Amino acid sequence: MLAAALLHAFWNFAAKKAGGNHHFALASALTVSVIWLPVVWVVGWDVVAAFDAKIWAVLLATAILHLLYFNALLTGYRVADLSVVYPIARGSAPAMSAIAALLLLDEHLGLRGSLGLLAVVLGIVLIAAGPGLWRRSVGEAQRRRKLGLLWGGLIGVLIAGYTVVDGYAIKVLLISPLLLDYFSNLLRVPFMLPALWRDPEGFAGALRLQWRYVLLVAVCSPLAYILVLYAMQLAPLSRVAPTREVSMLFAALLGGTLLKEGERGWRLAGAACIAAGVIGLTL
Repeated sequence: MLAAALLHAFWNFAAKKAGGNHHFALASALTVSVIWLPVVWVVGWDVVAAFDAKIWAVLLATAILHLLYFNALLTGYRVADLSVVYPIARGSAPAMSAIAALLLLDEHLGLRGSLGLLAVVLGIVLIAAGPGLWRRSVGEAQRRRKLGLLWGGLIGVLIAGYTVVDGYAIKVLLISPLLLDYFSNLLRVPFMLPALWRDPEGFAGALRLQWRYVLLVAVCSPLAYILVLYAMQLAPLSRVAPTREVSMLFAALLGGTLLKEGERGWRLAGAACIAAGVIGLTL
């Protein structure tokens, strides 16, 4: 989970720096499909022949959810700040994921787990908002913050959705995490091809400018999520989903160091809450 958290924060930072749109999403999906194919072929291609209609339906569902998520993420990063969108998205998602796991997968948090979950969410809110959330000032910064809260919340809903679907896929249907991630990526490509046909020059131009970020996302994003999916096989979803928020510690470090973001005191307080929340979930 620690390795996944670091990789996740890193590829989100790359996506923010790229400033891409739907062309970036398509380029990333195509690159994932190519560079991860040898691994899938060697590890589990023979299993694919045994996939039934139910498995393919779940793969299609998670592909659509991931497609909506990634495009919402790119939009959020274009119109708002990383330090707002990322924490709100990652903070709201585990709360909804844990609640869904309690209701649908018959999992239990307990007192310490519940307090830990609340501490994680509180810490992320502190990092994302700080004193700026309650200021009545107007201007571009405040507008971007509000847009970040809006898009972050929407992204959180989508994260919660695909987390529960993917948890069902690997825990109940016993789909390999590697195959789940690969085919959920591959199945979203057809939905994006019409945009390429409408604007091939725009796609080519975006690829020329953003290919380095595309490659980083294509390598780090699947690897991070595969690690998360394997963790889901080892521990309850209601623990794994919130513990992913350790990535906020890495994201705060990247944002503060490379993007020169302020409000360090609030971010340190938020990081302390996250650490305490992770300990509570572990206990």
